[in-house]
Amino acid sequence: MIALGGAIGATARYAAALRWPTAPGAFPWTVLLVNITGCAVMGALMVLIAEVWTGQRLLRPFLGTGVLGGYTTFSTYAADFHRLVDTRHAAAGLIYLAATPILALTATWIAATLTHTFIDRRTR
Repeated sequence: MIALGGAIGATARYAAALRWPTAPGAFPWTVLLVNITGCAVMGALMVLIAEVWTGQRLLRPFLGTGVLGGYTTFSTYAADFHRLVDTRHAAAGLIYLAATPILALTATWIAATLTHTFIDRRTR
């Protein structure tokens, strides 16, 4: 299930990179947005799995580890940072280095909070 999900997630990330390629020396917006959206979905997913879909034992490995693990990318994030520094765009590289985890964690928290709020309202 993890491998199948990973193939789906990696294919989606690859499709995004083809659709919105990053030019040499340009800020890697596509990878940044992929990581932010993947983390947001993960935040919502973990709330749903913990509170709504509790009996689905393969859902977390398939969607969380597989699809979202394949979709998000730490290796490309690191390579993009290195590429920016190597092409003398150190300031952009440092912004990218700091912005990615901050925005990704913020997206996770916001999505989890909104999902939890939505679930609470529906169960009242």
